[in-house]
Amino acid sequence: MKAQKVRDLDDNALRQQLHEMDEQLFRLNFQMSMGQMEGLKKARGLKKDRARFQTILRERELAAENK
Repeated sequence: MKAQKVRDLDDNALRQQLHEMDEQLFRLNFQMSMGQMEGLKKARGLKKDRARFQTILRERELAAENK
C-alpha cells in the first residue's frame, strides 16, 4: 500500500490494519517454519507495509506532541 493512501486513513483504521497484518505475518511465519516457502514474498511485503503504517502513526504522535 502506498504511503499516501495510508496517510488518508484515520488512526483507528491504521491500528486495526496493523493488528490484521500482525496476524497474517504470524501465520506466514508459521507456514514458513513448517517448510512451505510460498509466502516469502508476501511476508516481505507485509513487513514493509507494517513499517509504513508504524512510521505514519509515529509521525502523527510526534506532531500531536509538538502542538
